[in-house]
Amino acid sequence: MLRLCDAATPVPRRGFLRQATHLAAATALPRWAWSQTRLRHDPFGLGVASGDPTPDGVVLWTRLLPEDPLQALSPQTVHWELADDPGFRRIVRRGQASAEPHWGHSVHVELTGLAPDRWYHYRFWHGDAVSTPGRTRTAPADDAMPAAVRIAFASCQRWEHGHYAAWRHVAADHPDLVLFLGDYLYEYASPKDSSGLARTHPLRHASTLADFRDRYALYKSDPQLQAAHASCPWAVVWDDHEVQNDYAGALGRGDPTHFLALRSAAWQAFYENMPLRASSLEASGFHSLQLYRRLRWGRLAHLHLLDSRQYRSRQACRPSDSSSAPAVRPQDCGALSEAQRSLLGPAQEHWLGAGLAADARPGATVWTVLAQQTLFSPRRYPSGVVSSDSWDGYPAARSRLLQAIAGHAPRNTVLLGGDIHQNYVCQVRAAGAPPDTASPGAVIASEFCGTSLTSRSGSTQAQVDAIVRQNPHVLLARCEQRGYGLADLTPQRWTTHLRVLDDPLQEDSSARTLARFVVEEGRPGPVLDGAESQNR
Repeated sequence: MLRLCDAATPVPRRGFLRQATHLAAATALPRWAWSQTRLRHDPFGLGVASGDPTPDGVVLWTRLLPEDPLQALSPQTVHWELADDPGFRRIVRRGQASAEPHWGHSVHVELTGLAPDRWYHYRFWHGDAVSTPGRTRTAPADDAMPAAVRIAFASCQRWEHGHYAAWRHVAADHPDLVLFLGDYLYEYASPKDSSGLARTHPLRHASTLADFRDRYALYKSDPQLQAAHASCPWAVVWDDHEVQNDYAGALGRGDPTHFLALRSAAWQAFYENMPLRASSLEASGFHSLQLYRRLRWGRLAHLHLLDSRQYRSRQACRPSDSSSAPAVRPQDCGALSEAQRSLLGPAQEHWLGAGLAADARPGATVWTVLAQQTLFSPRRYPSGVVSSDSWDGYPAARSRLLQAIAGHAPRNTVLLGGDIHQNYVCQVRAAGAPPDTASPGAVIASEFCGTSLTSRSGSTQAQVDAIVRQNPHVLLARCEQRGYGLADLTPQRWTTHLRVLDDPLQEDSSARTLARFVVEEGRPGPVLDGAESQNR
């Protein structure tokens, strides 16, 4: 926070340094900002972000904070600049946007007409305050064949369970794109017993728009998360905790009318705080938010981002008053195998099938990427139960997707997921193929389900090892580490690095690569390429 002092007032050393910093920054202000209102606080305390790059554009995001959190801001004008260089000497584009109170004073600037496959730098201005600069880029032209792309993927970052050191390492890895696969925040109040937690917060269990706005402000106050947002464009989807644990479409806990009001508030706050396009909104209000969409990285990769929460059928055999989805025994839950039950909903299933068919055309894409929320491959537990909240709870829907992958035969399909707070690497097998068969054509795709960024696993490695023994298609399963995934794609191969923290309770934790897997072009199924232990 910068506070200017009158020249006649003695300035303490700390105040002098703040004033000197402000005066140094003022020399970089564009001429149009010289006469702007002087502010006594940093309105850009939640950082900046960009998202959903196309060959000619990208979304720029920020959200203004009032000096007094209890005082409502009126509409505010925010200026922005886009430059070719980090010093902002070569301005490519500039403009202004209105930060409206109805949208939590968030700003979504949708740029078009930019050059493809190009890095840019951007910043925002309000009064005499300037944001931290961000770095973003456009995607390659649709018909281009890039030599490589680096994608980081992550999920599940509960505030109390760890510091965000992983995001510092993500930024240092210099990805072209970050895929966030759900559970950006958790709706809970901090536990009364804080033992073993990295940190706590004073916020109540979120249930109103103000509550969710406060929760995003808390999470986005973290400097390491801000640095990752500012390092490259993101593409985001949600899971359940952005609203309520294990909710399914329009069905949640308690009174249905109350739940729908809570869901609308949560969805609005999600839009306000993410670098999403206005086209994701529905004109009738927050009864829907269009999150399933496609991003193309030239002819190298086609990313299908899926939404497995908004349109899903209720979990099979879940009691109406249950706070979470149960584990069920298939023989005791006839609803589990009902053909009409869907995790994605009929419209999204059709949309995805059409996308897979398009990817199968010669020369359309090398890598088909399904970015979704949870583990896709089946897990047979020694106890005989299955999770009703994951794809295991929707076996008919999974079979339909497997048939679409095999029937349209895209050259290389890779599924990315999160949610389960464990690292899983799997061979994706054709519908009906026994999990232990080695026959040709049994393996049709590859899966990397990443561990949580901070959220605890709730399992032990002994329990996970017992599951692996029942599931030969699982090549790796580890529950102890927190971290993220890093995927390097070229026309010849896909390489996934499973990056894990040494201690998520430490703000400056080092990170290492737990294992590295490779998928060769034209040969479905991951292959272990090595394990590393070098810290960074």
